Amino acid sequence: MINFGIKDVIDILIIAVMLFYIYKMMKSSGTISLFYGVLIFFVLWVLASEIFDMRLTGSILDKFMGIGLIVLVVIFQDQIKRFLTDIGSHGRIKFFKRFFKHDGDNNSRRQEIMSVVYACMSMSKTKTGALIVFQREMPLTNYEATGDIIDADVNVRLIENIFFKNSPLHDGAMIISNNKIKSVGCILPVSHDMDIPKTLGLRHRAALGMSQATDAICVVVSEETGNISVSEGGKFKIKLSAPELEHFLSEALLAEE
Repeated sequence: MINFGIKDVIDILIIAVMLFYIYKMMKSSGTISLFYGVLIFFVLWVLASEIFDMRLTGSILDKFMGIGLIVLVVIFQDQIKRFLTDIGSHGRIKFFKRFFKHDGDNNSRRQEIMSVVYACMSMSKTKTGALIVFQREMPLTNYEATGDIIDADVNVRLIENIFFKNSPLHDGAMIISNNKIKSVGCILPVSHDMDIPKTLGLRHRAALGMSQATDAICVVVSEETGNISVSEGGKFKIKLSAPELEHFLSEALLAEE
């Protein structure tokens, strides 16, 4: 007779929640097909090893499982970082983090947001293309290293000069971290999602790819239309007005303070 108790229910719920979050993570990063492949392989391994007690097949699959886990960790290290960051940035944990924050941090972040909003308004009017990345919980050191480190204060005039059409750095991305413009001319991962509207260009694909690989917020000013868009968590908000951009960034960034 099979004993099925409360611990078994909790065990099943834990696995179900883990699979759900892994599914969401891989769907947002465009690797959902690989998720299904890994899931099928895992089911076959359980059937062969645990249910049908197929020793030879089970032992071979055991070897693949050991190697496969290491390979998956290497391939999906960015997604795993984001998954762990999402856990650490949960609302209840943020409540405790607020005790270690100062009012000055909040004021600096507000000034940072307004500088970006005013710069985007100005660049939108002149159809100056721009891609600005706000670091959140996940470090972006690897992406900063692809550009030029400047570590400058965030201000409107500097942002506009960097993205000026004749500037050698205007094609890359700007990364803002800890109330500083850390790096400019950065190279970001490009999303290969097929459902991205064809009207959106390479900057938008880079913004979407960055928001899929990390928890960063990416702001894009279109060089063709002047429209302002924001990408977060693998999703786009397009054609934002200046007040809408300010509201979105304030809600997303000041909530962390």
